Amino acid sequence: MRRSIPTVGLLVGLAGASAVMLGAFGAHALRDVLDARGTELWHTAVSYHFWHALALVLAVSAAPGRARRVASACFALGIVVFCGTLYALALGAPRWVGAITPVGGVSFIVGWLALGLALAPLLARDPH
Repeated sequence: MRRSIPTVGLLVGLAGASAVMLGAFGAHALRDVLDARGTELWHTAVSYHFWHALALVLAVSAAPGRARRVASACFALGIVVFCGTLYALALGAPRWVGAITPVGGVSFIVGWLALGLALAPLLARDPH
């Protein structure tokens, strides 16, 4: 189990760094390229990307076990699928790509539910 910690830490760092890079790319390099709808999609993708990079931090801080693994995997999958499809749509991908986006959204929902289960033992501890 200890061997997975550096891999998960790398995943968290990659998620956060890529959110910053894609946010900056959208704000600077794509400023004159995207139309209003593309800009809105890009902004939504970056926002969800950042929030779920932070959610990954919570997930890896939770009690070890299946719920933590599910939460981490679902947040990572959601970033790739949900945010990835929004980034693609903003850049002009075919509309059918949008049909995949809800898979990432469901992954985020499952991730939050699993995170709640993973954090429950830590939150239930009596501080006294």
